[in-house]
Amino acid sequence: MKINAVILAAGKGTRMKSLDPEHSKVSYPILGVPLVRYVVNAVRPLVNGKIYTIVGYGGDATKAIVEDLTGIVWQREQKGTGHAVLQASPFLKDEDGVTLVLCGDTPLLTTATLENLIQDFEKKGHDATVMTCVVDNPFGYGRIIRNEKNLVEGIVEQRDATDDQRKIREVNTGVYAFDNRKLFQELDNLTADNAQGELYLGDVLTLFRKKGYVIGASILEDQKEMLGINDRVQLAEAAKVMKLRINRKLMLSGVTIEDPDNTYIGPNVTIGQDTIIRPNTTILGYSTIGPVNKIGPATYLENVTVGEGNSIVSSYITDTSMVNKNEVGPYSKIRSHTQIGSNTRIGNFVELKNAVIHDGVKAAHLSYLGDTSIGDNTNVGCGTITANYDGKKQISYRNRQRCLLGLRNNSCSSH
Repeated sequence: MKINAVILAAGKGTRMKSLDPEHSKVSYPILGVPLVRYVVNAVRPLVNGKIYTIVGYGGDATKAIVEDLTGIVWQREQKGTGHAVLQASPFLKDEDGVTLVLCGDTPLLTTATLENLIQDFEKKGHDATVMTCVVDNPFGYGRIIRNEKNLVEGIVEQRDATDDQRKIREVNTGVYAFDNRKLFQELDNLTADNAQGELYLGDVLTLFRKKGYVIGASILEDQKEMLGINDRVQLAEAAKVMKLRINRKLMLSGVTIEDPDNTYIGPNVTIGQDTIIRPNTTILGYSTIGPVNKIGPATYLENVTVGEGNSIVSSYITDTSMVNKNEVGPYSKIRSHTQIGSNTRIGNFVELKNAVIHDGVKAAHLSYLGDTSIGDNTNVGCGTITANYDGKKQISYRNRQRCLLGLRNNSCSSH
């Protein structure tokens, strides 16, 4: 069966209270990854057809995040979720199979949950399947209306619900599986006869029912997965769930995380067995940490490659690679385009930038080593500076040559 997907990411996100008019809601990050990217990564393994992201408010920001993974469709006017999906009609209406519709602000959804939705759609012979969840407090959610056969009759939004309907605890998560051709046929028949004057995607289910189509539900077990991000409080709540989910997976794979509540590791980070992560450590981006390392406490790594047997304490490191058995920190800062060999010592208050540090180099304290290559087993003394600066102006990156320090067993200081 062909599986397509539409990700709704055009909303304004007014409650995020941003001063930046181009900051789309779905571009806010959790552990360094934008919200919508989590949704795309969850659904892409299941899609063997077409996938589109609907962008609108702050659309250029959203487009830049996902255009390498999905097609882009613009919703120039925000007229509701049904109107948003309708914008994909020229690209999807003639496709066979099932189309998943997801919200771009639900980063906790998992591939396994979406796979269950597809299985319920296919095995139970549904024309549409709504992912639902039974919650203690349904306020604000669309209520699921079922008929005498326990099939879904429709969805009633909070503002349009009667007092009795508002007591229903089974709610719409905003995730659907539709027969693709039937979906786009009925989207053309939607009307904005509701309190907000919008085209609700949920109203397509009422049109399906009138045609005699079978509408079912796939019940979500973990309520956390349906959390949509509407403000910065919910952003922090989702980040906490994601943090603990990632940390748990790493610990079960053989990584020691001494304080999971105060350790922040991004979803694209890999860490080898028997590495110890100490408290207040953050590891983001596409970082790869090998086995048997000691990282932290109070260390920040982003887009860093670390080999085996290194010790990194209370340091800030970005866009750097290091090999084996190095000691870094405390209070070291290592910036972009730096390469560190094996058996080195980068000590307290040492900053590196655009530097190649060969095997056995010792820079124990209070040095700035920029735009330099330091040979094997060189000892760098306290207060040493190398920089792309001639005393009056900074030398352009294109024109400068890397400073070369030391051959084997040499030392230098205060340069």
